[in-house]
Amino acid sequence: MFIMGYSVIAGAAGRLVFGYDSYGNVCGKKNSPVEGAPLSGQDMTKKKHVFFMNSCYLELKDLKINSIALCVSSCPEQQLDTLEDVQLFAKNNGSFLCVYNLNFANYTQNVSAASLCPRLPVPPSKSFPLFNRCIPQTPECYSVFASVLINDVDSLHRTLSGIMSGKDTVLGLCILAIALSLIMVFILRFITTLLLHIFISLVVLGLLFVSGVLWWLYYDYINDLSIELDTERENMKCLLGFAIISTVITVVLLILIFVLRERIQLTVDLFQVTSKTISNTPFLLLQPLWTFIILIFFWVLWVAVLLSLGTAGTAQVMTGGRVEYQLLSGIRYMWWYHLIGLIWTSEFILACQQMTIAGAVVTCYFNRNKSDPPRRPILSSLVTLFYYHQGTVVKGSFLITMVRIPRTVFTYLSNALKEKEDSACTKYIHKCCFCCLWFLDKCLSHLTQNAYIATSINGTDFCTSAKDTLNILSKNPGHVASITCLGDFIIFLGKMFVVYFTVFGGLMAFNYHRELQVWAIPLLLVAFFAYLVAHNFLSVFETVLDALFLCFVIDMETNDGSPEKPYFMDQELMSFVNRSNKLIDSRIRRNRKSLGNDDGTELQPIVR
Repeated sequence: MFIMGYSVIAGAAGRLVFGYDSYGNVCGKKNSPVEGAPLSGQDMTKKKHVFFMNSCYLELKDLKINSIALCVSSCPEQQLDTLEDVQLFAKNNGSFLCVYNLNFANYTQNVSAASLCPRLPVPPSKSFPLFNRCIPQTPECYSVFASVLINDVDSLHRTLSGIMSGKDTVLGLCILAIALSLIMVFILRFITTLLLHIFISLVVLGLLFVSGVLWWLYYDYINDLSIELDTERENMKCLLGFAIISTVITVVLLILIFVLRERIQLTVDLFQVTSKTISNTPFLLLQPLWTFIILIFFWVLWVAVLLSLGTAGTAQVMTGGRVEYQLLSGIRYMWWYHLIGLIWTSEFILACQQMTIAGAVVTCYFNRNKSDPPRRPILSSLVTLFYYHQGTVVKGSFLITMVRIPRTVFTYLSNALKEKEDSACTKYIHKCCFCCLWFLDKCLSHLTQNAYIATSINGTDFCTSAKDTLNILSKNPGHVASITCLGDFIIFLGKMFVVYFTVFGGLMAFNYHRELQVWAIPLLLVAFFAYLVAHNFLSVFETVLDALFLCFVIDMETNDGSPEKPYFMDQELMSFVNRSNKLIDSRIRRNRKSLGNDDGTELQPIVR
C-alpha cells in the first residue's frame, strides 16, 4: 500500500496513461511550460495520440528511444509513401506528423523536412485503446516497436513477430486449451471404468502420435533443401528440442501407466468418492475461475504501479529543446520490494483458494447427518478464513515466497552467466542448487496445503497445524501416500492430455506457414498456457483429494468406530479405503513370498 501510494504521489500517471511527446507535453491535456524547452507548454487537448516518427526503426541508446515522439489528433491508418501523402493527410485529418514548429504547408518545400518529418514510408497504424500509442500494424514494424519498448530487441523481436503473424492461430489454440480443460473436468466429475479406459487410451495415442509427428516434422526439415532462412533453421532447432522432451515424457508416462494398470478400478472408485464430495458443493468447481479473475486484477494493478514508479522523475531539458525525465533516487530499491510483493501476494491469493476449498471439504466431511449436507459450506469457509485464519495463510504464503525469491534470483543469474565459459564443476553446482530449491519448493507447497487442511479441522495456528500434519502422516505414510499419489497421477495425465492435443493442433496449424516467422516459440508459449489452464481447472480435484484423505486419517486417529466414537466417514469412503488397503497388503505379501528361496534353502548372511 505504501508503494502504491508513493507511485500515485511521485509518479506521473498522466504521462503513463495518456502518453507524452519528446518536448514534455502530455497528450490530451493542456500543459504547463518547462523552462528551457520552447516547444513545451502546448494545448494538446485535441491531440490525444502518441506518434513515433521512426516507428519501424526504433532503437535503444542508453535506455532511451532514439525516435522523436509527437502528440497527434489521429493515427495514419493507410501507408504514406511520400511527403505529399503526409501533407495531404495533415490537410484532410488535421493530424500533423512533423515537428510542431514546421507548418504543414511547408512539408514538401522545407529543405530540412527529411529530418523534421517521419521516416518514409510511414506504416499504417492504430491507436492502442489503453495508452493511446499509434501502434504499427505490419508484423515486422509491430515486432520492432514492441520489442524496443520492452527493451529486448534481439530475442523478443522474432518472438513477437511470430505471434503477430499467427495471432489468430494462437488465440484459437488458447480457446482449444480451455475447451479441453473443461472436457477433463467433465471426465473426472462423471468418471466410469469405460470412460477411464477411453481416456487412458486417448492419452497413450496422443503421446505416441504427437511424439511421432514431431520427429517426422524434424526429419522433413533436415531433408528440405529449400531451407535458407534463419527463422526456418531456428524452427528446426526448437522442433528437435520439442521432439526430445516429448519422447522422454512419453516413455516415462507409458512406464507408469503400465505399472499402475491393475489399479484402474481403484482409480475409478477414488474419483467417484471425490466427485461425491464435489457434488455436495458444486460451486467448488468455480473457485479457480474467481481466483483467476482476482489474480488477473492484481497482476494488472501490479504492472500499473510498476510502470507508475518508472515515471517518477524530474524533467531535464536536453539539446534541441527535447525533455527527458530522470528517475528519482531509491526507485530501483522499491522495484525489488515490489517484486517481493508480487510473489507474496500471488501466493497469498492461491493459498486463500486452497484454504477455502479445504474448509468446505472439512465442513462436509465432519457432518454427522450425511443425508442433510451443510448449507453454503463455501461461504462459511470464506467467513472463517477472513475472521480467524488470515495469519495462517500469510505465514504459509510467506514460506513459499522465501523459496521462490532465491529461485528467481538464481534463475536470473544462471541465464545471465549462460553465455560465459564456465567449468563443468560450476555447471554441476548450478544444477544441484536449482534441483534442491525446486525440491524444497515442492515440499513446502505440500506441507502448507496440509497445514491449511489441519487448520480448517482444528482451528490451530499455522506452525501447530504443520507439526500435527507431519506427525499424523508419519504414522500412516504408505496407504495414504499410495492413494493420493494414484489420484495425483491421473490428474497429471489429464494435464498432459490438454497440453499434447493443444500442441498437436498448433503443429498442424503452424506447419503450413513455416517460412513466415519463428513459430516454435509461440507454440511453446501456447503449451505453457495450456498447462496453466489445465492446472487451474484440475487443481480443485487435487485439493479435494488431499483434504478428503487427511480428514480420513484424522478421523481414524480420533475415533474407533464404536457407538461412543463413531466415524465421520460414510460407508462409500470406508469401503474404498478397505479395498485399497487389501490391494496394497496383498502386493506386500506377494513381494515377501518372492523373496523366499524356491528350493527351500535358508538364506545365509554374507560372510566377511
